[in-house]
Amino acid sequence: MSISTIRRHLDYPDLTMYQMVAKVAKEHPKYPAYEFFGAKTNYAAFVKKIDRAAKAFTAMGIKEGDTVMICLPNIPQALDCFYALDRIGAIASMVHPLSAKNEITYYLNLSESKMILTADMFYEKVQEAVNECGHPVTTLVARMQEELKPALALAFTVKQYKNLKFPNADNAMTWKAFLRKGTPKVALPAPHFDVNRTAVILYSGGTSGTPKGICLSDLNFNACAMQAKESIEQELEPGLTMLSCMPCFHGFGLGINLHTVLIHGACCILMPTFTTKSYAHMLAKKKPNFIAGVPTIFEALLHVSELDNVRLDFLKGMFCGGDSLSVELKKKVDAFLADHGASIQIREGYGLTECVTASCLTPRDTYRENSIGLPFPDTYYCIVKPGTDDIVPNGTEGEIILTGPTVMKGYLKNEEETKQTLRKLDDGRVWLYTGDLGHMDDDGYIYFSQRIKRMIISNGYNIYPGQIENVIDKCPEVSYSCVIGVKDPRRMHRVKAYIVLRDGVNGDDACKKRIMNEISNYTAKYALPREIEFRSELPKTLVGKVAYRILEEEANAAEDAKIASLNENTGV
Repeated sequence: MSISTIRRHLDYPDLTMYQMVAKVAKEHPKYPAYEFFGAKTNYAAFVKKIDRAAKAFTAMGIKEGDTVMICLPNIPQALDCFYALDRIGAIASMVHPLSAKNEITYYLNLSESKMILTADMFYEKVQEAVNECGHPVTTLVARMQEELKPALALAFTVKQYKNLKFPNADNAMTWKAFLRKGTPKVALPAPHFDVNRTAVILYSGGTSGTPKGICLSDLNFNACAMQAKESIEQELEPGLTMLSCMPCFHGFGLGINLHTVLIHGACCILMPTFTTKSYAHMLAKKKPNFIAGVPTIFEALLHVSELDNVRLDFLKGMFCGGDSLSVELKKKVDAFLADHGASIQIREGYGLTECVTASCLTPRDTYRENSIGLPFPDTYYCIVKPGTDDIVPNGTEGEIILTGPTVMKGYLKNEEETKQTLRKLDDGRVWLYTGDLGHMDDDGYIYFSQRIKRMIISNGYNIYPGQIENVIDKCPEVSYSCVIGVKDPRRMHRVKAYIVLRDGVNGDDACKKRIMNEISNYTAKYALPREIEFRSELPKTLVGKVAYRILEEEANAAEDAKIASLNENTGV
């Protein structure tokens, strides 16, 4: 039946995230923990920076159980602050700095954050959000140039001077001024591990309404990091490097790109912003051993001239998550790697923020088409009939559920949603109901179909956008695509495909016909797109996924306007 068997067991120490990093600092003090535009900080210096920030928080009255919001990209102050809060038993609430003002206010109120750390370029928006908060909040303002080498810091300041904002409110101060509070006289509490303590709050993307706060523990993060290393099947050891592009406010970024790297003594090469060219430049210049990102990042790399003559034989691992990696894109990326001298293949992971991030990964040397691989150690997967707890046979599609030490504590102040998502079954384990469709084969390999809520129902038939996208992406003219359901008075929904073509391809009717013919070869008639729209690019979420909900809202709004106009003209 569809329940995975455990492959191996790990022993998880009763240590906080801070203690795991401090342990590495004792063993490898001179190894670099992170690098920021050429400025390296070794583990010994990193822990000193963490302790100083922890003393400053203590001096400012932050104590165990209090929440502080980190609203930063991947810059050193974000890491220093994150582990400093863990050092004193406080909670780090991680928020995207490009969030709207009202969103930040909502997160501040929901988490009851007492302080918020942001960068000077976001200060004005953040301060406005703080001013509308329902309780007192102190704003800390970090400056990226303070972590740069002197020459680069000067150039950055000159170039960005007009965009730099300085705290001018009574409840705001610079990060530098804040650190001065952390004098040697301030006593720190001893680090204390509590398996039931919330250490981190991450936020869902709000795909099903209001964003939810996801409460995660030290064990959740440490277990994820240890499981990931074991599943990589490649040494992640001191001295190796990860190009840390995925952001710290995202489970994939914080859990894999940062914490997994740091507790194993490797080095994070921090990237605060992402463009295809900057990523390609860093890849060629820094020669990282590991890279991890979403499919759109790797698809973009296939088309940048900066990598034309670059050998990628320094890569020991490339990991894709956060969104589905199509079979066609995997083939293209694997061919790209081989053409550039790399001996690896891209490997796909699967997970949710509700279990930190990845909990399943394709094996290093064994790939099964459309599979997302095998569960991490100590993690069980199961497939159940949607809407029930009934396990279905192997090969049968159903809802993916999972259990293990990375499963969240629950949603912040939302018992109803927590009860729906976390369920204790007859085996005594608490299972996470993912809301994703998939199946399992007889060898325990997991296959992801798509989000249950993304399924399109047309004329009573279930249609899976991901399957149609895979076919479209195989077409030689296509760069990438997104398939959605649009409201339809006769069918309930009709299928529409948005397609970004490769450079130089003419998006004319003949091109549409060729693509439709290809789709017809693999797709049932009832599931065929009724409309194809070519675009130069598609909207993305803040972490680089194609924002299909934006396309749905846009298409449905246009449909509503069309119907309203028709009714008006006919006098209805």
